[in-house]
Amino acid sequence: MPHLHPYERIAVTISDDGLLMRPHDPDPHNSPSCVRVSWNRTPKVEQLPSDKEIPATDWSSSVVIYGIIGILDLFNASYLLVITARRHVGICLVLEEGHTIHGVMDVSAVPLVRDRARQALTSIAARTAALRRPSLEEVKLSRAEESTQSHGLRTDFAEDESVQLVNPTSNLEQVQATPCPSSGTSTPASSESVAISSRLSPWTRLAGRDSVISVAGSSGVSNPAAVKAEKNDETVDAVLPAKLLGSKEEQHAELEDRVVRECIREYTKGCMFFSYRCDLTRPLQRKHEQSLKCAKEDDLLAMLNALPQGRRTDRSECKTNPSVEPYATLPLWRRVDRQFWWNEYLSKPFINSNLHSYVLPIIQGNFEIAKFHLPVNPQHPSDDSISPVDYIIASRRSRHRAGLRYQRRGVDDEAFVANFVETETIIRVQRDGISNVFSFVQIRGSVPLFWKQFGYSLKPPPVLAPERTPEQNMDAMKRHFHNTTSVYGPHMIVNLAEQKGKEGTLCGAYKACVNQLNSSNVSYCEFDFHHETRGMRYDRLSSLVDRLERTFESQGYFWVSDGTLLSEQKGVFRVNCIDCLDRTNVIQSTFARHVLEIQLGAVGLLIPAQAGRSEVDIVFNKVWANNGDAISRAYAGTSALKGDFTRTGKRDIGGLLNDGVNSLTRLYSATFSDWFCQAVIDFMLGHRTLSVFTEFLLKLQSTDPGELMRLSRIRAEAIATSVSLLLEEGETLLSGWTVFSPEALNVKLSERFEEKVLLLSARALYIVSYDYVLDKVKLHTRVPLEMIVRVVKGAYIVSSLEEASRDPQQNAGFLVSWLSVDQSSSQKATSPYMHNPTQLPASEIRRTLNVSRRLSSALINKFSNTSKSRAVSMHPPRSCMDGDTFAAFKVLPIDPTRVEGEFTTTYGELTDDLTGATTCKEVVDLMVDAIKRACCKYGTGLREDFVVEEDVVSLEDAKRATSMYAKMEYSMKRLLWLGG
Repeated sequence: MPHLHPYERIAVTISDDGLLMRPHDPDPHNSPSCVRVSWNRTPKVEQLPSDKEIPATDWSSSVVIYGIIGILDLFNASYLLVITARRHVGICLVLEEGHTIHGVMDVSAVPLVRDRARQALTSIAARTAALRRPSLEEVKLSRAEESTQSHGLRTDFAEDESVQLVNPTSNLEQVQATPCPSSGTSTPASSESVAISSRLSPWTRLAGRDSVISVAGSSGVSNPAAVKAEKNDETVDAVLPAKLLGSKEEQHAELEDRVVRECIREYTKGCMFFSYRCDLTRPLQRKHEQSLKCAKEDDLLAMLNALPQGRRTDRSECKTNPSVEPYATLPLWRRVDRQFWWNEYLSKPFINSNLHSYVLPIIQGNFEIAKFHLPVNPQHPSDDSISPVDYIIASRRSRHRAGLRYQRRGVDDEAFVANFVETETIIRVQRDGISNVFSFVQIRGSVPLFWKQFGYSLKPPPVLAPERTPEQNMDAMKRHFHNTTSVYGPHMIVNLAEQKGKEGTLCGAYKACVNQLNSSNVSYCEFDFHHETRGMRYDRLSSLVDRLERTFESQGYFWVSDGTLLSEQKGVFRVNCIDCLDRTNVIQSTFARHVLEIQLGAVGLLIPAQAGRSEVDIVFNKVWANNGDAISRAYAGTSALKGDFTRTGKRDIGGLLNDGVNSLTRLYSATFSDWFCQAVIDFMLGHRTLSVFTEFLLKLQSTDPGELMRLSRIRAEAIATSVSLLLEEGETLLSGWTVFSPEALNVKLSERFEEKVLLLSARALYIVSYDYVLDKVKLHTRVPLEMIVRVVKGAYIVSSLEEASRDPQQNAGFLVSWLSVDQSSSQKATSPYMHNPTQLPASEIRRTLNVSRRLSSALINKFSNTSKSRAVSMHPPRSCMDGDTFAAFKVLPIDPTRVEGEFTTTYGELTDDLTGATTCKEVVDLMVDAIKRACCKYGTGLREDFVVEEDVVSLEDAKRATSMYAKMEYSMKRLLWLGG
């Protein structure tokens, strides 16, 4: 039984209940049941039996798409992301006959709101109808011209000439599928210049506040709502009328537009690829190994008479046929390597509804199919017979630790590294009537240590993360190589970074850790690329190949000849520089060229040595230059540097000037645009929720999801340490929390906030100042429950700069006041309790979560949305009595992070008794209720006025406390980062 492959063409139309979809079929009487996506903020995806289809549905006016990326859930609405134009990369005969590979050319976002969806589909249809279909003669001429091109790219025309408006995107596909020199799509240089001017011109945004804003320029989808520009209320309210200040919904609408545009841009950079019938995520050797495993499983089931009916029992051909798809009866999405499946999270609604044929796995990287010819007998000039050679390059970029250049560096706590790319080169050659298939795999990835780089200059130095210990670096690197060697075999590390200068510290630490690892599966080779090739002496790269000749011999390559497995690859080169882009691509192409000569020599073919550039050189260099450009655009936003050498084999002044322009573009992206792009990528991959955009608007940057989970564990350990040190023997702990609070008591707004541990026991409330640098208790205040007289809960606004920081639902806190009479006998706050490190329990979790001495308090407070404000010792609330002492607590922002691989949400910042709370106000309610119940035992909590609902710090108080300097600073940053 063949697997359920994704539909190649899907018809989309509008109904009263939702968006309807079904596979496109010109014969309406032979159409299967359709799928409905309901109009809802959280849409329901369901398959409708044919008898429940809406009779009035007019499928003749439907729009045809080429695949579904998934559903994007945002603030005001959800959006269905669909592929409206694709680029035909080629038919990969090596993978399996008839399996085509496509590149994503254009993506549209259809809002799941009826009127807006109708307008979006109408916009797509109108734009497509304006594109004239070429004549049949033009089509034949175009195909004839493209068939002569060696890179194998062509335009994908509609097979059915009768499809008119029913298939409007077929015209779009044929017009927009013109390949560009890099990898089939236009580089974002022109759009980047427009972005720069728009960011630096806020007056155009002020003038066009009531204009309709397009969701995506290339996709043609527009938002019909008049969207207001984002403005800092506190900065502009003095010069703009109040009616011009957008509401929360309007600000969310503009933010939605930005998010949707950025998602579309990520999928239309020219580095997203897919196939409807073939798994593109695994190299040939891995597929061969899976086929052997599948055959053994079938043999075992056959022995037990448990083999499903219709399943083939003779699997001998699977053992030697590189084109066979293992587990062919499974849907395509169940067979892909999830590490390289970029739209898995967005496809969740269709996966959960078992709509296998609507789930289209998309891979980021580069796929290209080319061809060149070699003379069969070069020694005999009279013999002009030639042998065609198919050359395929497949680069797969991991979604783990995914992101942009300066936003994601090094390794994370899960041992995943940034910019990890698996590059496979495949060769198919006929020799004496025998088909030979070769494959060779290389990998690249960031240096597997905890390090960072701040992109505010052209060449910023990489620095080791100061909050990480050498033991943590060693542990992460060990786990990283354990994971990769189990997949690829022994590693030969080729480090191309500078061994001295700015990159020397990182390189020294890398080499030291590899030596300390002392693994037989990991070898290390240094090659200072810039030093070796200074003066444009790129001919010296051959010396590196000579040094590694024995490694090439021991690794080998995958080779299947006429159905016989002749060799397998037994190791891999792991190449890296700092970015794993420019230098890495040059060296990997050099290695691939060397292996190509070995593989061709194995079948008796030689690359002719010519005075000029041969056909092999032209094709090979072009393919590898396109590969470098694609990976560079995904990670750095520009084409690769040193591309002139990769493309032509020479380095010249023109290439240096082009590299200078690309370097400046990278600097701009790293300084301004990458911050928001990274937040969108984290959200798009399912690592963060919508809270990531709230965090971005407050801080104009976002936090690595792995860092959030790490700090969550540190906070949990701080609570455990405080409990073990402060609670008296026999004292029962009821709850433990971490909260923000001014350093001093009797203060609600202060220039210095700190993160405190709050312990609630059956006897007292402990307010603990915890030193996260030294991992110990600094001082604490013990408040007996019978002394607590009142609790005030309500809004706790400490910043008035952004709408999210003014939201009382997400900016809430409480104030606890207690009798200050005879405090000397009931309070231990005045004398600091300095913890003796020898009293700490020597547990493994403490060693794992130990924070370096160089960790500053800014790291712990990085999630605070407080701004620089002047210290304000405000009067106690009206509900406090004279002589009472009080402490104010602001709840930490709820920042849920999703568990990798699961479609659930985990609140890392919340303890068990707070699970289920979705807003800060709900967290405050749960905390105050717990304190009240504990105080009821002593009678104080039974009073009706024990809990008072009242603003702890109101918005007006926060406005008065926010300095003009803070307003100007935030406004300037917002102008640069967001353009308004």
